Amino acid sequence: MLIPAGTSRSSSRFFHLTLAVAMTLLFVVASSRAQQAVSKSAPTTPQGVPAKKANPATDVEKAASPRPSEAPQVLQQLNSALEGLVAKVSPAVVQILVTGYGSIEESNRSQTALVTRQHAVGSGVIVDPDGYIMTNAHVVEGAHRIRVVLPMPSLDVPQVEPVGKEHVLEAKLVGIHKESDLALLKIDQKNLPTLELGSARRVHQGQLVFAIGSPEGLQNSVTMGVVSSVGRQPDPDRPLVYIQTDAPINPGNSGGPLIDMDGYVLGINTLILSEGGGSEGLGFAIPARIVRFVYQSLRKYGHVHRVEIGAVAQNITPTLAEGLNLSRSYGVIVSDVNPGGPAESAGVKSGDIVVSADDRPIDTLPALTAAMYLHPLDEVMKLVVLRGSERQTLFVSVSEHRDQMDKLMDAVDPDQSLVRRLGILGVDLNEQIRSMVGGGLRISTGVVVIARAADLIGPETGLKTGDVIHSLNTTPVESLQSLRAALNGLKPAAPVVLQIERDGQLQWLAFEME
Repeated sequence: MLIPAGTSRSSSRFFHLTLAVAMTLLFVVASSRAQQAVSKSAPTTPQGVPAKKANPATDVEKAASPRPSEAPQVLQQLNSALEGLVAKVSPAVVQILVTGYGSIEESNRSQTALVTRQHAVGSGVIVDPDGYIMTNAHVVEGAHRIRVVLPMPSLDVPQVEPVGKEHVLEAKLVGIHKESDLALLKIDQKNLPTLELGSARRVHQGQLVFAIGSPEGLQNSVTMGVVSSVGRQPDPDRPLVYIQTDAPINPGNSGGPLIDMDGYVLGINTLILSEGGGSEGLGFAIPARIVRFVYQSLRKYGHVHRVEIGAVAQNITPTLAEGLNLSRSYGVIVSDVNPGGPAESAGVKSGDIVVSADDRPIDTLPALTAAMYLHPLDEVMKLVVLRGSERQTLFVSVSEHRDQMDKLMDAVDPDQSLVRRLGILGVDLNEQIRSMVGGGLRISTGVVVIARAADLIGPETGLKTGDVIHSLNTTPVESLQSLRAALNGLKPAAPVVLQIERDGQLQWLAFEME
């Protein structure tokens, strides 16, 4: 089960135990060999006893307080290197405190019908000294308030710093990109320590890595592991490829960095694969090259540009290739072409195998998705496709990809669309909005929920974007005006039952008015 690293509730210590046992065994073996070497080199009497005069006082003192043998030099060097690395990178890793609304069943972020007020803890990494911080989108999703806790200086003694000494700052959400699960925050602070995104550094399987964050709210915690795989696609329905690691990642680690021995950020820790909800050695981090691209786009535009060509593609499997008699058993095949779209106009057909896009080889769906992100909006895309055994070069016009939420937001005037008592933005259902929401609505009138007003604290309604409100306590809702009128007649703590339409099905949402 794929779980965002900031949402599960249990953890595993297996890796820590294994590492501790391994290090202890290495130390014992090395110490034993050192002692044997000393014994062999010491002069002895014919009876085999070391030629040393007995000193009762000294012997008693040594027996009472034996000194352990000094660790081998290689272990001392490793220890010093790890301490230095942690001291170098920890000041740039922050804790993120979020209050707002979120899904009750966070293990499946696509299901957000039931929401609740909640407090969440995540992590982030400072990427610019002027206060820009990268974290996960799911950490700040639905946030009413975001605060950043800067790390305290590390201590060499078991002591807890007073809570009042924490440096807590209000943060602003600059932009969010749900497809990559990344978000950019800004705090009003200068000359902050930063970590560099190692987007140009090669990642190797077996490479030593460290995860830093706030698991279970424990700020500035460090865990160690290796890169299990340099490219893993845990969810076949999502084109994003992750770095897999066995460094323990637990609730609260989301948004924190996965770093190498030189202190470069190799990725942003984002989710775990777990049956119990805690770390089982299957953690995943968004690669640094993707983090850098999203960071630059969010900082410059506030959102991430991606083009679309009006076609749908999927990965080729051996079974698919055999069933369709394809010329190759791998790659990406066009499964659908939108009628009248740019791809159809350029000659793209269902069944075409995409060989390259803008001269970039396309072997997987993530590679094609990356090409869509990198392509400029004002240029045509060069596609090379394989149709049967014949290669064809096509030039396809592009348009900017925008999801339904973005399109619906264009129809919103915040001053006119606010429904204050529900804490939402809505718009009357008309022909234009109906085409955006999708055809086949059961009832032709109502109010479409566009977004939640983040600056308002309203009742826990369970409404989500795209819902159509058809009635309130059996009173038909035909417009924003009628919805507001029905709400204004309700007293605090009055029962409210909304009939809504969601995904082609009617249902009721019941709650009490605040």
